[in-house]
Amino acid sequence: MSPEILKELAPHGVLRVAINMSNFLLVTGRDKKGDPTGVSPDMAAELARRLGVELRLLQYQTPGNIADDAGNDAWDICNIGAEPQRAEKIDFTAAYCEIQATYMVLANSPLKTIEQVDSTGIRIAVSARSAYDLWLGRNIQKAKLFRAQGVDASFDLFINGNLDALAGLRPQLVIDVEKIAGAKIIDGQFTAVQQAMGCPKGKVLGATYLKKFIEETKTTGLVENLIDKHGVVDRLTVASPA
Repeated sequence: MSPEILKELAPHGVLRVAINMSNFLLVTGRDKKGDPTGVSPDMAAELARRLGVELRLLQYQTPGNIADDAGNDAWDICNIGAEPQRAEKIDFTAAYCEIQATYMVLANSPLKTIEQVDSTGIRIAVSARSAYDLWLGRNIQKAKLFRAQGVDASFDLFINGNLDALAGLRPQLVIDVEKIAGAKIIDGQFTAVQQAMGCPKGKVLGATYLKKFIEETKTTGLVENLIDKHGVVDRLTVASPA
């Protein structure tokens, strides 16, 4: 391992990886010590193994909070969705896995397609600063977004605010739709969250190594094996090679 790369990716002698605890597909549980387990922590562990350093998982409740800490020397690597707004401060790899994002509507809703949701007068509940919220913020033209702090809060806002649609990751919506009689998930997707790794801007050698690492984990089958290991097959898909 090049000392220059190691200095950029683990400048304090340990690899500090920021983990988004709100993504239940990528963090599926905890071990006996209380540390998070899942695809995301295992990807971090594999990177630390290759670098030859100790791993320290930093638990964040939202991806927005992780992005806020970019450049503050709070973490060395982050595991969150790659979005242009976040890329202003974070140098992202290509995605290693993807998660579909779509809408849920109530039984009496006239909305049948993804395209119909972006219409004048339509009100969409969404978890603030999630990757799919950032996408909607850039692309929604006619509908109005109503943001809540977290996935559970966005569901409550959708119900209690009598809104027209709930934006979310399809696997979460599959759970939520069972809570409301007659509710439906709209076919298709408005985007797919690109789950990636990233490091703060300015670490040129480290970012290059990180990007090669991600491509290798996809082509060698590591990502696919981790998806199978943690029981999230059919909910996470391996991203295409960059």
